[in-house]
Amino acid sequence: MKVAIVGANGYSGVELIRLLSQHPHVEIEKLVSHSSSDTAINIIYPHLTGICELELEKAEAKQIAECAELVFFATPAGVSQGLVPELLDKGITCIDLSGDFRLKHPKTYEQWYKRPFTVEKAYLEKGVYGLSEINRETIKTAQLIANPGCYATATLLGLLPAVQMGLIDLQTIVIDGKSGVSGAGRSAKQENIYSEINGGVKAYKIGVHQHIPEIEQEIASLAGVETQVTFTTHLIPMTRGMMCTIYARLREAQPTLKIIEDYKEYYQSEHFVRVRDEGIYPVTKEVSGSNYCDIGIFVDERVQRLTIISVIDNLVKGAAGQAIQNMNIIYGWDETVGLDQVPIYP
Repeated sequence: MKVAIVGANGYSGVELIRLLSQHPHVEIEKLVSHSSSDTAINIIYPHLTGICELELEKAEAKQIAECAELVFFATPAGVSQGLVPELLDKGITCIDLSGDFRLKHPKTYEQWYKRPFTVEKAYLEKGVYGLSEINRETIKTAQLIANPGCYATATLLGLLPAVQMGLIDLQTIVIDGKSGVSGAGRSAKQENIYSEINGGVKAYKIGVHQHIPEIEQEIASLAGVETQVTFTTHLIPMTRGMMCTIYARLREAQPTLKIIEDYKEYYQSEHFVRVRDEGIYPVTKEVSGSNYCDIGIFVDERVQRLTIISVIDNLVKGAAGQAIQNMNIIYGWDETVGLDQVPIYP
């Protein structure tokens, strides 16, 4: 199957190239980037020499549709709005890694992303939220996938069992998120250069991060009740990896082991979610380069508070890997195809 990648010059785009190059059912036909057009991808990323040497192109929806059956958008917010509707009208499947189609209400998008939503609502309604583990059945028949954000992926996978089993008070959720610098993208920014990042940890977008409404929307969808979370993100001096430490008050007293057993049962058929045994907690390095989400559980019985530690590789399960997992679901392929890499360690 022939695919195109829009935004192929960024980190999520090049991660798509890495993973799709190993996929037995896919051929990368076109790489699109307006800012880096007329340059071969292996000139920008020399590690792709001999693997993928396609030239980046400027291309409109019509040109993309002529050569690809599926299009990945690894673009900043706002870009996919201009291309997705025309591609959908031409029968092309789209998987959008940006936030343009994640939120169900245009006004919410405009409030949190600080940009207009210009697409007719009919196209927004075509979108399926692509958290593979909970929306598998609707993903199977979708033409437009809104791939979840990286923080939202780690947080929701950590929270899903507790929410659906009614274990926690939904109004007490606090999320402490930490991400490697690749999560900020490849664009040169003073605050992300080595001397600014190395040797320190900084909080950013406190109370205004665009993944907040996404997390709240999906919790409400699962629980049937509106909720608000406290969510603080931090930048860590490492290249890739993400950890979300989530706190919530238990509705009833339960020991750690019981909740771990509940989580393992909940995720028993999910290849890419691994729940740690009691007293063992996941580390970002243990999922690096892979599509796994690893989860650790602890109950502080003194205060009856549940602590959930969820780690992913922000560029794989948090972006390109989950997009490919969704593609596999759509086309009826095994979900692990092209994704069953052992994490890189150390």
